[in-house]
Amino acid sequence: MSAASSRRRTLAPRPSAIRHGRQRTGTVFAELFRAVGLVLAVVMVSGVSLAAIATWDVRKDLTVVALAGEESDAPPPNIAAIDGGVNLLLVGSDSREGQGEAYGDETSNLNDVTMLLHISQDHSSASVISFPRDLVVSIPECPDGQGGTSEAMSAQPINVTLLYGGLPCTVLTVEKLTGLTIPFAAEVQFNGVIEMSNAVGGVPVCVSSPIDDEWTNTHLTPGTHQLQGMDALQFLRTRHGVGDGSDLGRISSQQVFLSSLVRTVKSTETLTDVTKLYGLAKAATGNMQISTSLSSPDTMVSIALALKDIPLEDIGFYAYPGTTGGSGVYAGKVQPIAADAEAMFAAIRADESIVAEAGNTGLGAEIDPNALPAVTEAASSDAAAPDAGAPAAGSAAPADIADAAARDSSATVLPKSITGQSAAEYTCSKGFDY
Repeated sequence: MSAASSRRRTLAPRPSAIRHGRQRTGTVFAELFRAVGLVLAVVMVSGVSLAAIATWDVRKDLTVVALAGEESDAPPPNIAAIDGGVNLLLVGSDSREGQGEAYGDETSNLNDVTMLLHISQDHSSASVISFPRDLVVSIPECPDGQGGTSEAMSAQPINVTLLYGGLPCTVLTVEKLTGLTIPFAAEVQFNGVIEMSNAVGGVPVCVSSPIDDEWTNTHLTPGTHQLQGMDALQFLRTRHGVGDGSDLGRISSQQVFLSSLVRTVKSTETLTDVTKLYGLAKAATGNMQISTSLSSPDTMVSIALALKDIPLEDIGFYAYPGTTGGSGVYAGKVQPIAADAEAMFAAIRADESIVAEAGNTGLGAEIDPNALPAVTEAASSDAAAPDAGAPAAGSAAPADIADAAARDSSATVLPKSITGQSAAEYTCSKGFDY
């Protein structure tokens, strides 16, 4: 047994599987698609190898004739990283169109996941900000898809923007909300979550206290669970089983999965496995619609190149701040904490790196109590590579993050209302304590 293997945590000797049973229809299907946009955020931070294989997959269907003196099987072009920063909106749709019969035939098209990927100008850090689906926002005038313009609305949940005016309307709304210009956008279908988790052979997810959600038939004991396929999707959509049962708690629980998925995708075991890389590329390209600005494979590769060398500790996941204290027609909806949100987006607009307060992982997550203290890079270089889900020597463990600002003296520490974590921090999802 390797040194790394002997140090892995063992909260439960035999993790239990998610039990499947009869699921409630209707709202269950609506909740099924909330997490689908999460997949693209991970695709875009997974590095150049994935993007290069996706480019090859596009090129292989072309009929190419080699001229005299040319190589008959030339490799993809040597594309450089995109110049400057990137803002890319990631939208998860609840549409069933083209997704098979397993999910029903409803025709709603809400953006139940809305996430903004920001890459800094110098490509030293990346942030993914999740917007709660019920966040009450002002929606500007939007193209109606028929050459006209839809009227603005002063206060509506952000997840109606896709239905109201398609992907362009969601982009315009987030631009107004954040003060950022967003030139790139993509809409992901729900099968993408299943296919990506399958492509990497499952995602290790730590659970610190029991998760029991009859609504999604998700039942997980404390320990580490290798989730893939429908089990992964069920975990991502569970709301009643984590945190305080709210969508805010679900976002922080989802970030446990996201950070582990990023570690899995960027691990040596994945990046050197052509089969896994090809599966990841197909999961992405086969389950999304993209803006014209992203339609060139060269653009996708250049964005991936900008992310390729960003350390895990400089890839952060954050939740837009809000409370569920609304009344009247807005009861249960998320009211924005505008001043704190502006502090975050002012830092992003100024191209400053951001970090959440140490340990401020949100209602549905907590720092893994069994994560190991970090050691020096030299000491860890001789250790065998661990699996992507287990804390390893040299990883960002609690001893590393006692002071969030110490990770980057130039970083803006976000207000306490903004929860989040880096991809290097090992966290566990917390069950709902009824």
